Amino acid sequence: MKGVVFSLLGLILLMCACGSSKTKQECGKATVQADTVKSYQGELSIIYPGKIKAASEVKLSFRVAGPIRAVLPEVGAFVKKGELIAEIDPRDYRLQYEATKAEYTQVTEESDRVIELYHRKSVPVNDYDKAVAAKQRIASLYHANLNALNDTKLKAPFDGYVQKKFFDAHEIVNIGTPVLSMINNDYYEVNIDIPSSDFIRRESFREFYCEADVFPGVKIPLELLDITQQANYNQLFRVRFRMKPDEKLNLAAGMSVSVTIRFEPGQEGLSIIPISSLFQKEDQSYVWVYDTTQTTVRMNPVKVVELDKDGQVIVESDLASGTRIVSAGVNGLKEGQKVRLLPPVSSSNV
Repeated sequence: MKGVVFSLLGLILLMCACGSSKTKQECGKATVQADTVKSYQGELSIIYPGKIKAASEVKLSFRVAGPIRAVLPEVGAFVKKGELIAEIDPRDYRLQYEATKAEYTQVTEESDRVIELYHRKSVPVNDYDKAVAAKQRIASLYHANLNALNDTKLKAPFDGYVQKKFFDAHEIVNIGTPVLSMINNDYYEVNIDIPSSDFIRRESFREFYCEADVFPGVKIPLELLDITQQANYNQLFRVRFRMKPDEKLNLAAGMSVSVTIRFEPGQEGLSIIPISSLFQKEDQSYVWVYDTTQTTVRMNPVKVVELDKDGQVIVESDLASGTRIVSAGVNGLKEGQKVRLLPPVSSSNV
């Protein structure tokens, strides 16, 4: 063990030793490893956690009042658009309709006779006007009572699931009082919150999809609905998406998803560098740019855009493609400090 330590110590001393061909200034240089900045030409993507929610929960009510005859579906039942889901006892409304129907038939026939006589110039204008008004009045009353009779039946406005029941049979409800609620099954909503750094780049958003935790690897397309224009108290902006249900996937409201937003960024100012070349100072990311002429380093600010799985990072900066930057040994360097580049490892001397 001692032999290994002495060997390592000797290697370090050998690297820093000043021979007859080296000056003291050369010996004091820090040894660093450098890499080359590459221009980024691909697409960017950001991923945020989200949840599936029902697009809308609609509370359904009658347009007429009366005792409930029946509320047919149970909570959680699936119903199709146009299916009868509740009914008010139609007895009184049917009697009113039948009476109005008889009066409608009588008044219409009498008015039509007066109108015909007027066209033959056999009755004065005053009688004609009264006949037309009577016909219009009874027609309105007839259709109003017919609609009231039809409104005793409550039908599903869309395909969906019964979420809640507020009343049951034999209870009396007023006009507009919710009887039950349904969840719209036509589509779901997915909501996420994004920071201001992504909000200002919303015009570059190009594609949206999500992956459900219960169906990993399956990309489900999303349609952007809207983005709030005002941040919440956490300085985040709400983004709403529409997701069309897939019959092959048994998705439901409340499931967790990962939402991916892909966009085509402006190619200018985007570079790929090793993540090891980054260092922080006062909440700002920097890299050390190597001056090949002066063999010195200088700080250059960068903005991290996206991390890569391969140990690379996409940054936004003024770095040109081909620029040499320090990729190892970034800590402890100072502005304008002279450095010595570590030679690349030879394939014959691994």
